[in-house]
Amino acid sequence: MNYSAVGLAIASALLFGLSAPVAKIFLQTSDPWMLAGILYCGAGVGLFGVHMVARGVESLTEARLTRRELPWLAAAVLSGGVLGPVLLLTGLVRVEASTASLLLTLEGVLTALLAWFVFRENFDRRIAVGMLSIVAGAVVLNWHPGATFDDLIGPAAILGACLAWALDNNLTRKVALADPVQIAMIKGLVAGPISLAIGYAAGGTLPSLATVGLGAVTGFLGYGVSLVLFVLALRHLGTARTGAYFSIAPFIGAVASVPLFGEVVTLQLCAAGALMAFGVWLHLSERHEHVHEHPAFAHEHRHTHDEHHDHLHDDIADPAQAHSHWHRHTPLSHSHAHTPDSHHRHSH
Repeated sequence: MNYSAVGLAIASALLFGLSAPVAKIFLQTSDPWMLAGILYCGAGVGLFGVHMVARGVESLTEARLTRRELPWLAAAVLSGGVLGPVLLLTGLVRVEASTASLLLTLEGVLTALLAWFVFRENFDRRIAVGMLSIVAGAVVLNWHPGATFDDLIGPAAILGACLAWALDNNLTRKVALADPVQIAMIKGLVAGPISLAIGYAAGGTLPSLATVGLGAVTGFLGYGVSLVLFVLALRHLGTARTGAYFSIAPFIGAVASVPLFGEVVTLQLCAAGALMAFGVWLHLSERHEHVHEHPAFAHEHRHTHDEHHDHLHDDIADPAQAHSHWHRHTPLSHSHAHTPDSHHRHSH
């Protein structure tokens, strides 16, 4: 298991998980479309600054996006950068922040289902049981006898956001070997203005300067930096597993909502959280190992030399240091523990 990649996924989840209850505070003075625009503009502008600084540091060099990757990124921006945040914020208006935070665990489930059955990423019984446990937790969380249609609008909107982000996660996997800061920056700079334009067209107005500033900072950390870390984790863990680790985000949001809003910790909330936590644990404790074949192929990404990268260099003094360039992989057959990362997308 690549524990450094797991750490990146968990750090991404922490930042995003804290952003949900904070965003609910901002909704008291801003409508969903305008706030979504502020959050993503904050992410885009902040990461633009990071991108400009990183360009001058050779040790941080990453592969640039190619023209062939742009359609995948455009689809990811539409689903995850425009539709997802607005659906989430619409749902936050109608449900408690702790409930909304735990509902966001379904993003990991939907991400995995799309990865397995649409994008053909491998999984086993342990991973499937973990996802079923997370689904069971969501059912327990939202079981309210005698619920009316209006009671379901909020959860349905959040479920729609989860589906939009699940599609975004799988589409982003297609470009995950490119510069993660550039990917997240483009998402923010495109999705932010689009959301603001829609908000203005719908009659919305910008909130106070303080809300705009704090919202931008929240977007930079909870949407921008979080996404950069998520893309880095995608490279090494695959989409479904990264989504599973990211599922701890709702627990962070639920814990933060208790002191922020004075919400009550109920038995139902605890039971749902326990089921979801068990599902995440099953993913964390997975070990997948077998003899597998690596065909010959070529690509570009940031890497160090290891058993999968043994090519020669004429211009790099220390290949053990991280660097990025176009390189070729020769055919290889071996056995070791692995996840569906960028070098292990074989069938089973």
